[in-house]
Amino acid sequence: MSKLSFLKKLFVSSAITTVMLTSANAAKNESKYVIATASTGGTYYPVGVGIATIASLKLAKSSNLTFSAITSAGSGENIDMLEKGEVNFAILQGLFGSMAWQGKAKYKNNPKKNLRSISMLWQNVEQFTITKEYAKTGNINDLKNLYGERFSIGGRSSGSRVSAETIMESLGINYNKMNIQYLGYTPSSTALQDGKIEGMNTPSGPPTSAVTNAFASIGNDKIKVLDFNKNDLKKISDNYPVWTPFTIKAGTYPGQDKDINTIAQPNLLVVTKDTPEETVYLLTKTIYENLPFLNTVHKATKAMSLNKAISGLPMPLHPGAVRFYKEKGIDIPKSLILE
Repeated sequence: MSKLSFLKKLFVSSAITTVMLTSANAAKNESKYVIATASTGGTYYPVGVGIATIASLKLAKSSNLTFSAITSAGSGENIDMLEKGEVNFAILQGLFGSMAWQGKAKYKNNPKKNLRSISMLWQNVEQFTITKEYAKTGNINDLKNLYGERFSIGGRSSGSRVSAETIMESLGINYNKMNIQYLGYTPSSTALQDGKIEGMNTPSGPPTSAVTNAFASIGNDKIKVLDFNKNDLKKISDNYPVWTPFTIKAGTYPGQDKDINTIAQPNLLVVTKDTPEETVYLLTKTIYENLPFLNTVHKATKAMSLNKAISGLPMPLHPGAVRFYKEKGIDIPKSLILE
Protein backbone atom coordinates (compact mmCIF):
# COMPACT_ATOMS: atom_id res chain seq x y z
CA MET A 1 0.00 0.00 0.00
CA SER A 2 1.37 3.46 -0.87
CA LYS A 3 1.98 6.01 1.88
CA LEU A 4 -0.65 8.32 0.38
CA SER A 5 -3.24 5.53 0.38
CA PHE A 6 -2.36 4.64 3.96
CA LEU A 7 -2.69 8.24 5.11
CA LYS A 8 -6.03 8.61 3.35
CA LYS A 9 -7.32 5.49 5.06
CA LEU A 10 -5.91 6.65 8.38
CA PHE A 11 -7.56 10.03 8.07
CA VAL A 12 -10.90 8.53 7.05
CA SER A 13 -10.64 6.01 9.87
CA SER A 14 -9.84 8.82 12.31
CA ALA A 15 -12.80 10.86 11.11
CA ILE A 16 -15.18 7.91 11.32
CA THR A 17 -13.88 6.98 14.75
CA THR A 18 -14.30 10.53 16.02
CA VAL A 19 -17.89 10.68 14.73
CA MET A 20 -18.74 7.34 16.33
CA LEU A 21 -17.13 8.26 19.61
CA THR A 22 -18.77 11.66 19.62
CA SER A 23 -22.20 10.09 19.19
CA ALA A 24 -21.55 7.48 21.85
CA ASN A 25 -20.31 9.98 24.40
CA ALA A 26 -22.38 13.05 23.59
CA ALA A 27 -24.27 12.73 26.87
CA LYS A 28 -21.13 12.40 28.95
CA ASN A 29 -19.76 15.94 28.78
CA GLU A 30 -17.07 14.90 26.35
CA SER A 31 -14.08 17.23 26.03
CA LYS A 32 -12.80 17.75 22.49
CA TYR A 33 -9.28 18.96 21.69
CA VAL A 34 -7.70 20.09 18.42
CA ILE A 35 -4.07 19.58 17.36
CA ALA A 36 -2.62 21.99 14.78
CA THR A 37 -0.09 20.47 12.39
CA ALA A 38 1.07 21.84 9.00
CA SER A 39 0.52 21.06 5.31
CA THR A 40 -0.32 17.53 4.16
CA GLY A 41 2.94 17.10 2.24
CA GLY A 42 5.18 17.13 5.31
CA THR A 43 5.50 15.08 8.50
CA TYR A 44 3.52 17.18 10.99
CA TYR A 45 0.13 16.35 9.52
CA PRO A 46 0.31 12.53 9.36
CA VAL A 47 1.88 12.37 12.82
CA GLY A 48 -0.73 14.78 14.21
CA VAL A 49 -3.50 12.63 12.74
CA GLY A 50 -1.85 9.56 14.24
CA ILE A 51 -1.66 11.12 17.71
CA ALA A 52 -5.29 12.30 17.51
CA THR A 53 -6.46 8.89 16.33
CA ILE A 54 -4.75 6.79 19.01
CA ALA A 55 -5.61 9.28 21.76
CA SER A 56 -9.30 9.25 20.81
CA LEU A 57 -9.38 5.46 20.60
CA LYS A 58 -7.77 5.08 24.03
CA LEU A 59 -9.32 7.97 25.94
CA ALA A 60 -12.83 8.58 24.58
CA LYS A 61 -14.52 5.80 26.52
CA SER A 62 -12.37 5.86 29.66
CA SER A 63 -11.92 9.62 30.08
CA ASN A 64 -14.41 11.31 27.71
CA LEU A 65 -11.58 12.91 25.74
CA THR A 66 -11.42 13.07 21.94
CA PHE A 67 -8.83 14.65 19.67
CA SER A 68 -8.69 15.76 16.04
CA ALA A 69 -5.85 17.12 13.90
CA ILE A 70 -6.10 19.98 11.40
CA THR A 71 -3.84 21.26 8.66
CA SER A 72 -2.27 24.72 8.91
CA ALA A 73 0.39 26.95 7.40
CA GLY A 74 2.85 25.64 9.99
CA SER A 75 4.49 26.82 13.21
CA GLY A 76 3.69 30.52 12.85
CA GLU A 77 -0.01 30.01 12.32
CA ASN A 78 -0.05 27.32 15.00
CA ILE A 79 1.22 29.76 17.61
CA ASP A 80 -1.38 32.32 16.51
CA MET A 81 -4.17 29.75 16.81
CA LEU A 82 -2.95 28.64 20.24
CA GLU A 83 -2.99 32.24 21.44
CA LYS A 84 -6.50 32.80 20.08
CA GLY A 85 -7.79 29.60 21.64
CA GLU A 86 -8.67 28.13 18.23
CA VAL A 87 -6.60 25.00 18.94
CA ASN A 88 -5.35 23.38 22.15
CA PHE A 89 -2.21 21.58 20.99
CA ALA A 90 0.28 22.16 18.19
CA ILE A 91 3.47 20.79 16.66
CA LEU A 92 6.22 23.41 16.38
CA GLN A 93 9.76 23.68 15.10
CA GLY A 94 12.31 24.02 17.88
CA LEU A 95 13.62 27.29 16.42
CA PHE A 96 10.15 28.80 16.18
CA GLY A 97 9.27 27.65 19.69
CA SER A 98 12.45 29.21 21.04
CA MET A 99 11.78 32.53 19.31
CA ALA A 100 8.19 32.62 20.57
CA TRP A 101 9.03 31.75 24.19
CA GLN A 102 11.97 34.17 24.41
CA GLY A 103 10.31 36.99 22.49
CA LYS A 104 12.88 37.12 19.68
CA ALA A 105 12.66 37.84 15.94
CA LYS A 106 8.97 37.93 14.95
CA TYR A 107 8.00 37.90 18.64
CA LYS A 108 10.35 40.65 19.78
CA ASN A 109 8.91 42.30 22.91
CA ASN A 110 5.94 39.92 22.69
CA PRO A 111 7.01 36.59 24.20
CA LYS A 112 4.42 33.81 24.23
CA LYS A 113 4.56 32.83 27.89
CA ASN A 114 1.28 30.92 27.64
CA LEU A 115 3.05 28.04 25.86
CA ARG A 116 4.19 24.84 27.55
CA SER A 117 6.11 21.85 26.18
CA ILE A 118 4.85 18.29 26.21
CA SER A 119 7.53 16.37 24.35
CA MET A 120 10.25 16.47 21.78
CA LEU A 121 8.90 14.38 18.90
CA TRP A 122 11.46 13.86 16.16
CA GLN A 123 14.08 15.92 14.37
CA ASN A 124 13.06 18.32 11.64
CA VAL A 125 15.58 17.66 8.87
CA GLU A 126 16.53 20.52 6.54
CA GLN A 127 15.92 19.53 2.92
CA PHE A 128 16.73 22.19 0.33
CA THR A 129 16.03 20.55 -3.03
CA ILE A 130 17.10 22.27 -6.26
CA THR A 131 17.50 21.27 -9.89
CA LYS A 132 20.92 19.83 -10.78
CA GLU A 133 21.54 22.71 -13.20
CA TYR A 134 22.06 25.01 -10.21
CA ALA A 135 23.68 22.46 -7.87
CA LYS A 136 27.25 23.21 -8.97
CA THR A 137 28.89 21.84 -5.80
CA GLY A 138 25.99 20.14 -4.02
CA ASN A 139 26.52 22.36 -0.97
CA ILE A 140 23.90 24.64 0.60
CA ASN A 141 25.72 27.69 -0.73
CA ASP A 142 24.57 26.66 -4.22
CA LEU A 143 21.37 28.50 -3.28
CA LYS A 144 23.26 31.62 -4.41
CA ASN A 145 23.00 30.22 -7.93
CA LEU A 146 19.23 30.73 -7.66
CA TYR A 147 19.45 34.53 -7.54
CA GLY A 148 16.79 35.72 -9.96
CA GLU A 149 15.20 32.27 -10.09
CA ARG A 150 11.96 30.95 -8.56
CA PHE A 151 12.39 29.27 -5.17
CA SER A 152 9.65 28.08 -2.80
CA ILE A 153 10.63 28.95 0.75
CA GLY A 154 7.44 27.65 2.45
CA GLY A 155 4.13 29.17 3.50
CA ARG A 156 4.15 32.82 4.59
CA SER A 157 3.31 31.96 8.21
CA SER A 158 5.25 28.71 8.36
CA GLY A 159 8.16 27.67 10.51
CA SER A 160 9.73 26.37 7.31
CA ARG A 161 10.05 29.91 6.00
CA VAL A 162 11.53 31.19 9.27
CA SER A 163 14.10 28.40 9.52
CA ALA A 164 15.10 28.85 5.88
CA GLU A 165 15.53 32.60 6.28
CA THR A 166 17.52 32.09 9.50
CA ILE A 167 19.82 29.56 7.82
CA MET A 168 20.36 31.67 4.72
CA GLU A 169 21.01 34.86 6.66
CA SER A 170 23.61 33.02 8.76
CA LEU A 171 25.39 31.83 5.60
CA GLY A 172 25.27 35.14 3.75
CA ILE A 173 22.73 33.89 1.21
CA ASN A 174 20.45 36.76 0.17
CA TYR A 175 17.03 35.21 -0.38
CA ASN A 176 15.69 38.64 -1.38
CA LYS A 177 17.62 38.19 -4.63
CA MET A 178 15.53 35.11 -5.45
CA ASN A 179 12.05 35.10 -6.92
CA ILE A 180 10.52 33.79 -3.70
CA GLN A 181 7.34 31.68 -3.82
CA TYR A 182 5.33 30.97 -0.66
CA LEU A 183 4.04 27.45 -1.26
CA GLY A 184 3.24 24.53 1.01
CA TYR A 185 5.08 21.23 0.64
CA THR A 186 2.78 19.48 -1.84
CA PRO A 187 2.32 22.58 -4.07
CA SER A 188 6.10 23.10 -3.96
CA SER A 189 6.75 19.53 -5.09
CA THR A 190 4.17 19.83 -7.87
CA ALA A 191 5.64 23.14 -9.03
CA LEU A 192 9.17 21.66 -9.05
CA GLN A 193 7.98 18.68 -11.09
CA ASP A 194 6.22 21.01 -13.53
CA GLY A 195 9.28 23.25 -13.95
CA LYS A 196 7.54 26.24 -12.39
CA ILE A 197 10.19 26.64 -9.66
CA GLU A 198 13.88 25.72 -9.51
CA GLY A 199 14.00 24.70 -5.87
CA MET A 200 12.04 24.14 -2.68
CA ASN A 201 12.50 24.16 1.08
CA THR A 202 10.79 21.25 2.87
CA PRO A 203 12.19 20.66 6.38
CA SER A 204 10.61 17.53 7.79
CA GLY A 205 11.24 14.03 9.06
CA PRO A 206 12.48 11.94 6.13
CA PRO A 207 11.17 10.35 4.08
CA THR A 208 9.11 13.43 3.24
CA SER A 209 6.33 12.76 0.73
CA ALA A 210 6.91 16.03 -1.13
CA VAL A 211 10.56 15.10 -1.70
CA THR A 212 9.73 11.45 -2.45
CA ASN A 213 7.26 12.51 -5.13
CA ALA A 214 9.77 14.90 -6.69
CA PHE A 215 12.48 12.23 -6.86
CA ALA A 216 10.06 9.68 -8.26
CA SER A 217 8.80 12.07 -10.94
CA ILE A 218 11.91 14.04 -11.89
CA GLY A 219 14.69 11.57 -11.09
CA ASN A 220 17.80 11.60 -8.89
CA ASP A 221 19.92 12.71 -11.85
CA LYS A 222 18.00 15.97 -12.24
CA ILE A 223 17.48 17.23 -8.67
CA LYS A 224 19.67 17.45 -5.58
CA VAL A 225 19.03 17.82 -1.84
CA LEU A 226 21.89 20.10 -0.77
CA ASP A 227 24.53 19.15 1.81
CA PHE A 228 25.80 21.16 4.80
CA ASN A 229 29.39 20.94 6.08
CA LYS A 230 30.83 21.60 9.56
CA ASN A 231 31.66 25.20 8.73
CA ASP A 232 28.10 25.85 7.55
CA LEU A 233 26.71 24.37 10.79
CA LYS A 234 29.04 26.49 12.93
CA LYS A 235 27.92 29.72 11.24
CA ILE A 236 24.27 28.80 11.75
CA SER A 237 24.77 27.66 15.36
CA ASP A 238 26.52 30.92 16.26
CA ASN A 239 23.10 32.58 15.86
CA TYR A 240 20.76 29.80 17.04
CA PRO A 241 22.33 26.65 18.53
CA VAL A 242 19.39 24.34 17.88
CA TRP A 243 20.70 22.40 14.87
CA THR A 244 22.85 19.26 14.79
CA PRO A 245 24.31 17.16 11.92
CA PHE A 246 21.94 14.67 10.29
CA THR A 247 22.51 12.07 7.58
CA ILE A 248 19.71 11.06 5.22
CA LYS A 249 20.81 7.56 4.31
CA ALA A 250 21.12 6.47 0.68
CA GLY A 251 17.93 4.82 -0.51
CA THR A 252 15.64 7.04 1.55
CA TYR A 253 14.34 8.55 -1.70
CA PRO A 254 13.76 6.94 -5.10
CA GLY A 255 17.07 6.61 -6.94
CA GLN A 256 19.06 8.28 -4.11
CA ASP A 257 22.39 6.45 -4.29
CA LYS A 258 24.42 8.55 -1.85
CA ASP A 259 23.99 9.79 1.74
CA ILE A 260 22.82 13.39 2.12
CA ASN A 261 24.71 15.24 4.87
CA THR A 262 22.37 17.90 6.17
CA ILE A 263 21.32 19.34 9.55
CA ALA A 264 18.28 19.02 11.81
CA GLN A 265 16.47 20.71 14.69
CA PRO A 266 13.94 19.27 17.13
CA ASN A 267 10.18 19.35 16.63
CA LEU A 268 8.01 19.49 19.71
CA LEU A 269 4.42 19.09 20.83
CA VAL A 270 3.18 22.10 22.78
CA VAL A 271 0.02 23.09 24.61
CA THR A 272 -1.42 26.17 26.32
CA LYS A 273 -0.76 26.51 30.03
CA ASP A 274 -4.47 26.52 30.95
CA THR A 275 -5.15 23.08 29.44
CA PRO A 276 -6.14 20.72 32.29
CA GLU A 277 -3.26 18.80 33.86
CA GLU A 278 -5.14 15.50 33.62
CA THR A 279 -5.71 15.93 29.88
CA VAL A 280 -2.04 16.58 29.16
CA TYR A 281 -0.98 13.75 31.46
CA LEU A 282 -3.26 11.26 29.71
CA LEU A 283 -2.25 12.40 26.23
CA THR A 284 1.47 12.17 27.05
CA LYS A 285 0.98 8.74 28.61
CA THR A 286 -1.02 7.53 25.60
CA ILE A 287 1.62 8.71 23.13
CA TYR A 288 4.45 6.86 24.84
CA GLU A 289 2.45 3.72 25.51
CA ASN A 290 1.56 3.49 21.81
CA LEU A 291 4.77 4.37 19.96
CA PRO A 292 4.54 1.19 17.81
CA PHE A 293 1.29 2.54 16.36
CA LEU A 294 2.83 5.94 15.60
CA ASN A 295 5.80 4.18 13.98
CA THR A 296 3.36 2.74 11.41
CA VAL A 297 2.09 6.25 10.64
CA HIS A 298 5.46 7.75 9.75
CA LYS A 299 9.06 6.51 9.95
CA ALA A 300 10.16 9.80 11.53
CA THR A 301 8.47 8.76 14.79
CA LYS A 302 10.89 5.84 15.14
CA ALA A 303 13.28 8.43 16.58
CA MET A 304 10.87 9.04 19.48
CA SER A 305 11.63 7.53 22.89
CA LEU A 306 11.23 8.38 26.57
CA ASN A 307 14.98 8.88 26.81
CA LYS A 308 14.77 11.72 24.27
CA ALA A 309 11.38 13.13 25.33
CA ILE A 310 12.68 16.30 26.99
CA SER A 311 15.78 16.85 24.85
CA GLY A 312 16.12 20.31 23.33
CA LEU A 313 12.82 21.69 24.63
CA PRO A 314 12.87 25.53 24.39
CA MET A 315 10.16 26.19 26.99
CA PRO A 316 9.01 24.72 30.34
CA LEU A 317 6.95 21.55 30.51
CA HIS A 318 3.23 21.51 31.23
CA PRO A 319 2.51 20.09 34.73
CA GLY A 320 0.66 17.16 33.15
CA ALA A 321 3.78 16.17 31.21
CA VAL A 322 5.96 16.70 34.29
CA ARG A 323 3.74 14.30 36.24
CA PHE A 324 4.09 11.58 33.60
CA TYR A 325 7.87 11.91 33.22
CA LYS A 326 8.39 11.84 36.99
CA GLU A 327 6.37 8.64 37.14
CA LYS A 328 8.76 7.18 34.58
CA GLY A 329 11.79 8.22 36.60
CA ILE A 330 13.05 10.84 34.15
CA ASP A 331 15.32 13.48 35.68
CA ILE A 332 13.80 16.82 34.69
CA PRO A 333 16.03 19.94 34.72
CA LYS A 334 14.82 22.80 36.88
CA SER A 335 14.74 25.02 33.77
CA LEU A 336 11.84 22.94 32.45
CA ILE A 337 9.69 23.24 35.58
CA LEU A 338 7.81 26.39 36.53
CA GLU A 339 7.03 26.72 40.22
